[in-house]
Parts: sequence; C-alpha cells; structure tokens
Amino acid sequence: MVMTSPTTATAVNSVLRVPPASPAAAAAYFGASLAFHADVSDVASALAAGGDPGFVVVDSRSTASWDQGHVPGAVHLPTALIPEQAAALLDLAVPVVTYCWGPGCNGATRAALALAQLGYQVKEMLGGFEYWAREGFAFETWEGGEQRAADPLTAPVDDADCGC
Repeated sequence: MVMTSPTTATAVNSVLRVPPASPAAAAAYFGASLAFHADVSDVASALAAGGDPGFVVVDSRSTASWDQGHVPGAVHLPTALIPEQAAALLDLAVPVVTYCWGPGCNGATRAALALAQLGYQVKEMLGGFEYWAREGFAFETWEGGEQRAADPLTAPVDDADCGC
C-alpha cells in the first residue's frame, strides 16, 4: 500500500484541493445552516404532531403552481406580493418556513429574504414542493387532497424515519 502525504493528496484530489474548514469553522457554518433551513421531513413531522407547530408554512409560488399542489395548511403568498400582503397574512411573532418548487428553484430563498427584510424570522424548506411530494407526504390541489408513494431515492420505503 502506497501512502501519500497530505500535500501530495491535495495536489491531485479535487475533493481536498481546498482543505476542509477547521472543526470550529465547520461547526459555526453548519449550525448557522440549520438556523436558516429545515427539510421537508422535519416540517412534515412538526405539522403531523398536531397542535401548533410554532411556525407557519408559506408557499411562494404562483397561483397556477399552488393549484397544482401545495403543503396542507400552507399560506399562499407569492414572492412578488410579500411587501404588500405579508402583514395581513402573517404574524411577526410567528416564524415562517418558505418553500417553492424544489432544489432547482431559488424562489423560497427570495421569499425568505423579502420576509426577513420585513422583520420576520424565517427558514427555507429544503427540497421545496418537489421533495414534499417525492417523500410521500399528502398535499392539496385545486381538486382536493392527493398523496403519492414515496420515491425510494428520497425517502425510506419501509420506515418513517430516515435516521438523519
């Protein structure tokens, strides 16, 4: 077995070409990330627990997108309407979790920014509506409720907990 020094490994390895952050810097970064983000499983679990989850979910997409499917109980507030409608729909004292289509869309990020600029505590739901549906959580459409089987590439098929 040939051993390489860290210098040799980083010169040829694209993963380590930029060295990892120090443990303290990594803890600060990942801790901050959790302050800004929640995933669909955690949001679904909090909503399913019954009672007041302590936050409100905001769908920042268009009406056509909302009609195709949205998280049950979510507030529909398209990003462009946040400055004029947020105060009438949301309580400044209640944290907000925003979502849009999915990981390829930054609409939830733009909505979170707009809400934060208005003084709301806000998190972005990673995965958006796409992963809500792909993980098998029930959703509402303009025609009523719907639920699809969990995609085995995004959620455990035989267990409610992925162990993350």
